[in-house]
Amino acid sequence: MKVKEVANLVGISVRTLHHYDAIGLLKPEEITDAGYRIYSEKDLEKLQQILFFRELDFPLKKVKEIITDPTFDQKEALALHRKMLLEKRNRIDKMMRTIDKTIQYSKGERTMSAKEKFEGFDFSKNPYEEEARKRWGDKAVDESNEKLINMSDGEKEDFEKKFNAIYKELAAIRQLEPGSDVAQDKIGEWFNFLNVMGTYSFEAFKGLGQMYVDDQRFTKNIDQFGDGLAVFMRDAMAIYADKRK
Repeated sequence: MKVKEVANLVGISVRTLHHYDAIGLLKPEEITDAGYRIYSEKDLEKLQQILFFRELDFPLKKVKEIITDPTFDQKEALALHRKMLLEKRNRIDKMMRTIDKTIQYSKGERTMSAKEKFEGFDFSKNPYEEEARKRWGDKAVDESNEKLINMSDGEKEDFEKKFNAIYKELAAIRQLEPGSDVAQDKIGEWFNFLNVMGTYSFEAFKGLGQMYVDDQRFTKNIDQFGDGLAVFMRDAMAIYADKRK
């Protein structure tokens, strides 16, 4: 199917499909010599997955992260989509009941407690992304956090010293090429250190490095050891992981 046909079928704009292509989220299986994008059945299945995630308020960056993960399972994702959408429907139903009560309250037909006025609202987090996070991302980070919580004060102090030492050593060589032997040896120490705390696959290690740059909170903390360290670590971690896949 050509891009306009897909857009009409799905009910999204051609510009949106062009954007998905540009960011590497959904690239058509074929581009003709004339420059026409041709989408296969497999592309349409992938687009369906993308739109399910978008319906659940996932940002495009997170959607790309999930569906390009080698461990991504379409059937499992569909089952999870269904569960999440049911939860979303239940939350919307609750909000609809709150609206109905509020209409009756505004007409003087009933009383309403302060708690009742806000039933169904929850802006503290995206509950759907939180559940997907448990399946597709941050597992190793969660394991690390759990181990840190269970450490004694002495163990935490020793951990922090080792943690800071590795960062300082990496900062000292950040002007080198990320793929150099020195940089790769040092980033290998970081990989081994993380795997004492959690269980990082090479793919997860690479993803963590990308997070150092994508999440400004990480970037700010890491770059305290030296400007540009986060970018250097991301590149070194990606090279380290790719060489060992």
